Amino acid sequence: AEQNFARLEAGVADDEEGEHGLDDAYEQAAAKLEAAEAELARWREAETAADRARTTAAARVEALELSLSRKDGAAALLAAADAGHGILGSVASLVTVEAGLENAVAAALGFAAEALAVDSLAAAAAALDSLRADDAGRASLLVSESAGEVDRSGWPSLGPGARWAQDVVTCPDSVRPAVCRVLDRVAVVAHGAAATALVRSHPGITAVTHEGDVFGPGWARGGSTSAPSLLELQAAYDEARAQVAAATQTGEQARFQAAAAEGVRASAHEEDETLLDRLHESDARMSAIAEQLGSLGQALRTARAEVERTERAIVDAEEAIEADRREHADLSERLEAAGVEGEIEDEPSTDERDRLDELAREARAAETELRLGLRTREERARAITERVEALERGARQEEEARERVAAKRARRQQEAVVAEAVRVAAGYAHDVLAGSAEAADRARTLGEQERSERDAELAVVRRDVTTLQNELRDLTDTVHRDEVARTQQRLRIEALQTKAVEELGVSPDDLVEEFGPHQLIPVVPDPDADPEAERPDPVPFMREVQEKRLRQADRKLNALGRINPLALEEFAALEERHQFLTEQLEDLKSSKRDLLDIVKEVDQRVEKVFAEAFEDTAVQFERVFQRLFPGGEGRLVLTDPSNMLTTGLEVEARPPGKKIKRLSLLSGGERSLVAVALLVAIFKARPSPFYIMDEVEAALDDANLGRLITLFEELRDSSQLIVITHQKKTMEIADALYGVTMRGDGVTTVVSQRLRDVADQPA
Repeated sequence: AEQNFARLEAGVADDEEGEHGLDDAYEQAAAKLEAAEAELARWREAETAADRARTTAAARVEALELSLSRKDGAAALLAAADAGHGILGSVASLVTVEAGLENAVAAALGFAAEALAVDSLAAAAAALDSLRADDAGRASLLVSESAGEVDRSGWPSLGPGARWAQDVVTCPDSVRPAVCRVLDRVAVVAHGAAATALVRSHPGITAVTHEGDVFGPGWARGGSTSAPSLLELQAAYDEARAQVAAATQTGEQARFQAAAAEGVRASAHEEDETLLDRLHESDARMSAIAEQLGSLGQALRTARAEVERTERAIVDAEEAIEADRREHADLSERLEAAGVEGEIEDEPSTDERDRLDELAREARAAETELRLGLRTREERARAITERVEALERGARQEEEARERVAAKRARRQQEAVVAEAVRVAAGYAHDVLAGSAEAADRARTLGEQERSERDAELAVVRRDVTTLQNELRDLTDTVHRDEVARTQQRLRIEALQTKAVEELGVSPDDLVEEFGPHQLIPVVPDPDADPEAERPDPVPFMREVQEKRLRQADRKLNALGRINPLALEEFAALEERHQFLTEQLEDLKSSKRDLLDIVKEVDQRVEKVFAEAFEDTAVQFERVFQRLFPGGEGRLVLTDPSNMLTTGLEVEARPPGKKIKRLSLLSGGERSLVAVALLVAIFKARPSPFYIMDEVEAALDDANLGRLITLFEELRDSSQLIVITHQKKTMEIADALYGVTMRGDGVTTVVSQRLRDVADQPA
């Protein structure tokens, strides 16, 4: 146990050094993995933020596109721009304004901000005639031909903070004269006070503020705008498109970086898992060694305790033997003395013994009293002695304490001197250690380089040794395999020779001579061949050919199988079952065809019913929508009209005064009213005996609620309505009211009232 314990302790030191290296490598790998995961999370967050920004900007672009789309005469002219009317485009799309001045320029342009640019008066007249002929509405046109160059020689110089409006606008040369004519003597200032001061000091100048207020000689125009101008919408549209492009580029970059970070994280994770497995293996190995050390230590302690216990038992036994020997010698002497003295002559009398016994009892009593007195005096003396010793001990302790205080004071003084010397020596030692550390670092670096070189050389040597060992092992295996093959071949030859002699009674030489491979082999004809055909000539012996013939014959023999006397009965049973299964299969095919025909008929019926229901509902929806939204447009559209079984349904709604159709851009009340319109359209297309509606008008104002109540009145003529509501106007048209209230005792009760009965009662 001591030898094994020492051997394991010597191996533990090496294992601990290796495990320390594994711990450092694992900590580095874990830190690398954590950094890679943090980098990946950062790039994924950046990708998510870019996608979110791109989605927001795309939604804004879509909304601005809807706002920029025209539904008046300008839209008709833009749609027919290729018809030869000379339309150059909208002024808002042709003019570029400095950022922040869109309101000011839009107010200065006035009608021209919403107008279309044309190249000549003739083109303008043709465009207006086209609008009148098509009844496409009205449009404002800005004619470039009629606008001459603006002379700015007589314009006064503006003070600080004011700029001419022509200087903040950029546009093509084809429309610039017209734009400059509209902006003739128009200045851009910061606020209204500066505008009034500029108009008063320079008569004939029009001033416009950044907020869009226009000041002229004797007039002013401005205030809050209900909607942004086309210039503002166009600028916002361009800005939103730029944001979409930037967000898309940022998202692509973040996605690329995230993919690279994912690769780094996967590599770091694999390295971390590998090192963790190695660390677990090392821990398991150390645990096993520790368990072995514990077992050996326990065995060692048990053996040593057993040795000590055995040694003590030996000593006790020797002492007992020695005592028994002395007692035996004493008894032997007494026995000899008793034999020499002989028998006792006379035995003492009883009276003498009683007298002596009484004397002995009195002596023992006196001795007891004396012992008690002695014990009492000893206890008193011991107490006095202990008190004296305690006092002496206290005095000694006091003296020792005083000596310790003095020694402590002297030691502190000496320590102060030593500390000062140590401080001086520490400074010198610090300088010496710094130099030694630098030298040690250089020596360590040199040693690490040498160790790396030796490790590289050792790796090369080990690789060469491994290669040579593999080659030696392969050669050894080859030699051994060849020897085994030769031995097996020799044994087979000997077995064949023995078999030839024992079974055939022919020597191996005669057998080879008569039936060897040099003899021709007759060809056995196929049993199915023509018996009158000429028999083929014998052929020379070829092992591959004969082995192939043997395998073919074995396969044919196995294919024949054993003779089955019940083959006819089994054939009849199988034929009957085959006939039954064939009939069943035909029945299944016929049933399948019938089911497919039924499914086809059902699909056709469903498509027809759905198409009819959709057409009726779409017609009713348009009518109901017109009643709920006077002046608005609403319709139902199928997402896939070619496949009525899987198509979806889209609801398009454009309330009056709005250009949007998407439900997500409507207000809450408008969405609620559109939903109610769809329900009422379904009710009218396919009536039902009764309807239950739960607070469908909760988000409606009084005007929309009045329109909805009109529809309720119409539905009540043909169906029963149960409406859950908090609206007073809805309750007023009801025939009966039902409510739940709490009585004074805390129990809820149902309250009902028939309004028609109350209305019919006399006042």
